[in-house]
Amino acid sequence: QVQLVESGGGSVRAGGSLRLSCAASGYTYSSYCMGWFRQAPGKEREGVAAIDSDGSTSYADSVKGRFTISKDNAKNTLYLQMNSLKPEDTAMYYCAADLTSGYLPRTVLAVPEMMDYWGQGTQVTVSS
Repeated sequence: QVQLVESGGGSVRAGGSLRLSCAASGYTYSSYCMGWFRQAPGKEREGVAAIDSDGSTSYADSVKGRFTISKDNAKNTLYLQMNSLKPEDTAMYYCAADLTSGYLPRTVLAVPEMMDYWGQGTQVTVSS
């Protein structure tokens, strides 16, 4: 059974940094696409960053230059380094994975529904 467990959320002031982690288990697929998505109260879920098994990445325009997605294959863990945080980054952040379809990172960011598995989310709150 595939499981994605996020951690690392918290409350920070604007300009601060956080690193989110997503520990994945229950699969051995060599080809995949994983990503971070977020949803703020009253807003639609949006793609933040995604990475595939080849290491190709894609970012939402709103986070380019501030956020970095990476993965540690040995630990089966996905990361999101978030720097220069802004109040508008406040949201519940979710880790998600596509293990079967081979979608490109930019595709899953645009259509989160393409992801097969989702974590429970971790809250990020940025105060001004």
